[in-house]
Amino acid sequence: MIESTNKLKTRWAGVFPAATTQFKPDGSLDIESTLKHLDVMVDAGIHGLVMLGTVGENCSLESSEKIDLLRATVEHFNGRIPILTGVAEYTTAQACRCVEAANEAGVDGLMVLPTMVYKTDERETIVHFREVAKTTDLPIMIYNNPVSYGVDIKPETFAELADEPRFTTIKESSEDSRRITDLRNLCGDRYQLFAGVDDLVLESLVLGIDGWVSGLVNAFPVENRLIWDLVEANRYKEALEIYRWYTPLLHLDTLPKLIQYIKLAVAECGYGSELTRAPRLQIEGEERERILAIIRNGIETRPNPADYGM
Repeated sequence: MIESTNKLKTRWAGVFPAATTQFKPDGSLDIESTLKHLDVMVDAGIHGLVMLGTVGENCSLESSEKIDLLRATVEHFNGRIPILTGVAEYTTAQACRCVEAANEAGVDGLMVLPTMVYKTDERETIVHFREVAKTTDLPIMIYNNPVSYGVDIKPETFAELADEPRFTTIKESSEDSRRITDLRNLCGDRYQLFAGVDDLVLESLVLGIDGWVSGLVNAFPVENRLIWDLVEANRYKEALEIYRWYTPLLHLDTLPKLIQYIKLAVAECGYGSELTRAPRLQIEGEERERILAIIRNGIETRPNPADYGM
């Protein structure tokens, strides 16, 4: 087992939304509406923010738009909660430039992905992350999502990366909950472990994660926080009740159109718009009715936190 050598004094824990990015009807960036939506989640008690992740449509924004949004978010919250940004670029050099700009914008940390489009092998993946780390003193969450991005960062690779102190956290989204235990057995407490698959979160909590980067929290922040607090209080039976109610909604986070589905849920809850940037289009027809039925049933039957003393 690897002993922790991480000297960066960062501690991320709890529920972190993979926040949506709001757009105006003409497709332009709507920073004001984005901040209003973030306020809803922060007021509900979430613990931190991940801007410009997959749900935040990172790859649909221009570089200047990303930095404008980050600056506005950092200024708006003024240190109240940790603010991370996704780093999802096509080349290592582009990722390094993005990190430098995000650092200047004042973010508290980075959620770094492998390079987009080209699928790196293990050696290339390691070099990519090490090169990005050289450009910053910020703590880094490494995002492993082989299902969506085609690069699987295995526990053995994380063990090899453990000598870089900037790598503080892993967002594990392989859809294999066994990875949580494998990472703990191999790396001990060297990394903070975050779940990144909404409909595996209770299983991951039982296995011992530190946090949850969630998509559906954008629409149901109170319920996300309720599950987290019940587990923290060792009230697993009650957490399971909430989880069973929530699971049909959480399944939406694992589908190819997760962004459209989550934004539709956000709109139905009155927190923002469902608008996305092309090529993503609003869903329609039978698909729309089917997803709306799941969302509206969830809204109508949502649990009351007061019933749980929360």
